[in-house]
Amino acid sequence: MNKIVIIPTYNERENIEAIIVAVMNLQSDFHILIVDDGSPDGTADIVKNLMVQFAGRLFIEERKGKLGLGTAYIHGFKWALKKGCQYVFEMDADFSHNPLDLEVLYRAAVNGADVAIGSRYIKNGKVENWPVDRIALSKGASLYTRIITFMPIKDPTAGFVCYKANVLSTINLDAITFVGYAFQIEMKFAAWKLGFKIEEVPITFKDRKLGASKMNKGIIKEGIFGVLNLKWQSIFKDYRRKIVTKSLDENVFLDPSIAPKSN
Repeated sequence: MNKIVIIPTYNERENIEAIIVAVMNLQSDFHILIVDDGSPDGTADIVKNLMVQFAGRLFIEERKGKLGLGTAYIHGFKWALKKGCQYVFEMDADFSHNPLDLEVLYRAAVNGADVAIGSRYIKNGKVENWPVDRIALSKGASLYTRIITFMPIKDPTAGFVCYKANVLSTINLDAITFVGYAFQIEMKFAAWKLGFKIEEVPITFKDRKLGASKMNKGIIKEGIFGVLNLKWQSIFKDYRRKIVTKSLDENVFLDPSIAPKSN
């Protein structure tokens, strides 16, 4: 199980079977982990039925209650590391991320990127079918993040990402506390602060056709204040010491190439 695609779900019965089949039909041997937050619409039951067809490649972790995107991914990251997965992908269930682009992210990682980001806001990146206000919000959030943090990433809120396992094992995942936009930002901020190579590759992001968006005012508020909090910690507190795993904090480097660097 070299490549695992983590897909968090909450009420995605309209999309879940199609997205699983699309990923499974790719030429590369991708595996999928669904992290379902107790979807009342029966999303988990659809996944369990498909697990017979895709035995050994499709897995599900069920949680009680809607606990948030960030905690779903952290749960999935820890699961993937325990299973020995080397390339760990984040992807939405609603086809806003094209499954074919998993191959693009994978190639970027194989060719040297520690973190490969599917980016809407670099050359050849696009957004389709989004209303003007959502585009403005997303681009504004990206610009705001870059100005505040100085992080050289054009699409810091992107949710289509490939992490190499050594990145996730180096980051203290329990120290990642945000759940919405700020979660995506902090994961990239942590990887950048620890000196990992981050590469953005262009994708076309399409608005969902089925199901409801999970965006709300609380997520937007968390993004605004979360970025300020990250900057505060990086200036006045030792953010790198907080975010690095204990073994690296003690300078026990199994692989010198993943030792923390200065940013």
